[in-house]
Amino acid sequence: MAVLLERPLIRRLVRDGRYTVPICIILICGCFAAAALLQMRLARSHALAQAATFERERTGIIARATGQSLDRYARLGAVFAASPQQYRSADLGQAEPAIRDILVWDAAGFLRAQWRAANDAIARPIFVGPRAGFAGGLAFRKGADTVAVLFDPETLDLGGARLASPMPSHEGAPVAAVPGWPLQVEGRLDEKTALADWQTLPLYLFVILGPALVGAWLAALFVGAFERHAKAARAVRALKSTRPVEAKLMVRLANAERGAMEALRSKSEFMAHMSHELRTPLNAVIGFSDIVAGEMFGPCGHPKYREYARDIGEAGRNLHAKIGDILEFANIEAGRFPLSEEAVDLAGQAAACVEEQQGRAFSRRISLSLAFGEPGLVRADTKAVRRILTNLLANALTYTAEGGIVRADVRFEEGAGVLTLSDSGAGFTAGEAALAGRPFQRFDRAGTVTGAGLGLAIAMELVRRMGGAMRLAGGGGNGAVMEVRLPRL
Repeated sequence: MAVLLERPLIRRLVRDGRYTVPICIILICGCFAAAALLQMRLARSHALAQAATFERERTGIIARATGQSLDRYARLGAVFAASPQQYRSADLGQAEPAIRDILVWDAAGFLRAQWRAANDAIARPIFVGPRAGFAGGLAFRKGADTVAVLFDPETLDLGGARLASPMPSHEGAPVAAVPGWPLQVEGRLDEKTALADWQTLPLYLFVILGPALVGAWLAALFVGAFERHAKAARAVRALKSTRPVEAKLMVRLANAERGAMEALRSKSEFMAHMSHELRTPLNAVIGFSDIVAGEMFGPCGHPKYREYARDIGEAGRNLHAKIGDILEFANIEAGRFPLSEEAVDLAGQAAACVEEQQGRAFSRRISLSLAFGEPGLVRADTKAVRRILTNLLANALTYTAEGGIVRADVRFEEGAGVLTLSDSGAGFTAGEAALAGRPFQRFDRAGTVTGAGLGLAIAMELVRRMGGAMRLAGGGGNGAVMEVRLPRL
């Protein structure tokens, strides 16, 4: 054992918790799984054995009932054979509707009597012993005569079992002899039906998965703790091995990194908290201003009050939208904006967004259209794509003068779907194009009311997170061109 522990690999497996804990958890879960599998096999065997016992009992009951029915048919046949003239015209069918015909042969083999003479006579059955059974009938000897009784086999309620001559059963099916007759009833053991009520599998899965999940969780906790301890130990050893100046520099860098992360976290929390705190009273301001402007509780008196109330509501809605953009950008920057990539019809989404902005374009007499929409799919998030298109269309309509044109085109290239949005506005200068997409970066124009400067920033960040690219072109009074490229499916 000591020789084995001297080997580096064995020593690491024994002493290092990162390896020891998962190995122990795997062994424990393996033991639980083996015990559960053994118990499952035992339970299955017990269920099949119990089903076989029930089937043997049921087969015996069916065999006794079948013997009683055959004895009753034989008694009627014997009564007819004793006095065929008396019962030839009598309706034996009323006594036993299942009987179709009764035939009697003498010792020489000649047909001596037949109950229903209209039926075709059959040959005298040849059998060994006092009684015999065959498909749809039975035969027995009464003195020197041979009597055969034909009956409807469906009247024997076998319950899915099979009536046959005595022989070894196939596939181990339970059999029972018919009392007084050289026949046997062969049952049918249906394993699927027998195991239908065997609902213990979820319990065994819990027995297997429960310890496995708990063990995996504990292993993750232990390994994480060991990793942190080992990382701290390595850091201490590294600090001890460095010179004082280098150690101070590393400490400063670590403090600076920690401070930057803390500042980023504080900024995100502050923006999210303040955005919520600001939007809550704004909803009340907007709601009450709409009530005053609509004079829901009576006239305001002076018309200016209604005008001021509408201005207050409009300003509140603008401020509410800007705060919403700030909060959305903070969530995207912090990685809290969930993206679910799927197949997205880029042309269809562009047409839907263009249709949504038609009212705003019509109010300013701007021609807005999807000029060319090549069908195709891109790999992206549907809500993110709609947000990108809405922001770009809103910017284009904002910076396009009345009577202008805003045009969207969708085409597909090798490996990418490309959306191009062009307008007839003033465009951007070279300096503005270099700054486009930065947070809170606005480009004021005469007669244009701009937002918080986050529309392009949100669009570019969403495109980047979906593995795409966005490019701004145009300028010098020739309008702007925004190009969005997303991965093609």
